[in-house]
Amino acid sequence: MHSLILKNVSRFIQLTKEEEAYFTSILREKRLKKKQYLVKEGDITRNTYFVTEGCLRSFFIDPKGVEHNTQFAIEDWWTGDMHSFLTQTPGKINIEALEDSVLLCLEKNVQEDLFVKVPKFERFFRHLLQNAFISFQERIVSNLSETAEERYIKFRNKYPSMYVRVPQKQIASFLGITPESLSRIRKQLTVKR
Repeated sequence: MHSLILKNVSRFIQLTKEEEAYFTSILREKRLKKKQYLVKEGDITRNTYFVTEGCLRSFFIDPKGVEHNTQFAIEDWWTGDMHSFLTQTPGKINIEALEDSVLLCLEKNVQEDLFVKVPKFERFFRHLLQNAFISFQERIVSNLSETAEERYIKFRNKYPSMYVRVPQKQIASFLGITPESLSRIRKQLTVKR
């Protein structure tokens, strides 16, 4: 059950068997059904989550009631409302399961204890935050400088497994375009081949 998360951690830090045992002992499993919420706007996020099975989306709803996807998370990805988690204030993000999903949860207070007992985890979570920041920065630049077609092609190439698992409506929202525009782009790309 913990092999995937231990493999994820080993990309940045090496743990002893005792450290692995301690780390896995503090994780809690959470199961979600498709369309079930992990986090709702206004909640204070008290956990960070690692996806072991399934697919989730993070989104917010603008004042006009339009949903805007900000992230997808599949197996071997971390997710959560980082702003709420780090500041312990009510969040603005919703996280919904797009498929039945299984997650491992790490509570904020337990994470703080982990940093004391196994200090190398601070380095691990620093790497996660740095990578998340880079990803969001790249997405902002992409949204401001690339065409919708270029963003779609980049998404499809970068996340081939997600491309087939996530509904096109959700991908369109992530790309900042309408589902109709995405349908046109897909048809044009098919004709170009």
